[in-house]
Amino acid sequence: MTDGQWAVIEPLLPRTAPQLGGRPHVYPRRLIIDTISYVLVSGCAWRLVPHDLAPWSIAYQWFRAWTADGTWDRVHEVLREQVRAADGRDPQPSAAVLDSQSAKSSEGGEQIGYDAGKRVRGRKRHLLVDTLGLLLVGVVHSASVQDRAGAKLVLTGAKRRFPLLGLVWVDGGYVNSVDAGLVGWAARTEGIEIVAVPRNADVKGFQVLPRRWVVERTFGWLTRCRRLARDYERKTTHAEAMIKFAMIRLMAARLAGEELPEPRTDVEKEATRRLAEDLKD
Repeated sequence: MTDGQWAVIEPLLPRTAPQLGGRPHVYPRRLIIDTISYVLVSGCAWRLVPHDLAPWSIAYQWFRAWTADGTWDRVHEVLREQVRAADGRDPQPSAAVLDSQSAKSSEGGEQIGYDAGKRVRGRKRHLLVDTLGLLLVGVVHSASVQDRAGAKLVLTGAKRRFPLLGLVWVDGGYVNSVDAGLVGWAARTEGIEIVAVPRNADVKGFQVLPRRWVVERTFGWLTRCRRLARDYERKTTHAEAMIKFAMIRLMAARLAGEELPEPRTDVEKEATRRLAEDLKD
């Protein structure tokens, strides 16, 4: 991490962990964060961490402890509110975008299944993001779980966490003529309106769809971290923690005033263009 990023994150990290008996760090917290970042970005196994970083067992021990006690959740929520405030928005979002991504699993572990639609054996990452593409809720579950069932896992309790949230855009797979139960369930139990953004059947190949491009760009941000190109975690809680840590790094760079990576994919380039037009308006 750069000095600017560390200045943003350092006050939010605990100095001890109850799971480790409250003992102070033997290695500096910044070195531990750098070691976790190395695993995330490079995609290497924990045991292959270079010797000039913290020992892999120590870094993994703290990663696991901060996952269990909710540290990543707290840091992520604080940074998200700061980024939204810096962009001139209310810290609490009123609209969001929902989508899922199937990722292959290289090894066994919890909730491994087969997505027959995409022919992928592994897990699904179900993300609810705000209109800036910042993560609100992330749930990792078996790839065999249908999108509508997975959406209920994401949206359950969303209204309690985000009281102003009233509108969620989804793709046509969540709402169809066969099963429209998700729309009624969301309105009845969560007070959230589900709006589908359908794909144009007459256009073949790549399409940038209104509103949905925001969550697609977020998936693009995440897959720049090679650890997230596949699902290497044996526990779903660790898979969710890796997603949050990737977003923490991105938001810390934004708050530090550092430039974001240049857009590379078609989705990211079109998203950058549309975001620039929105800012002009």
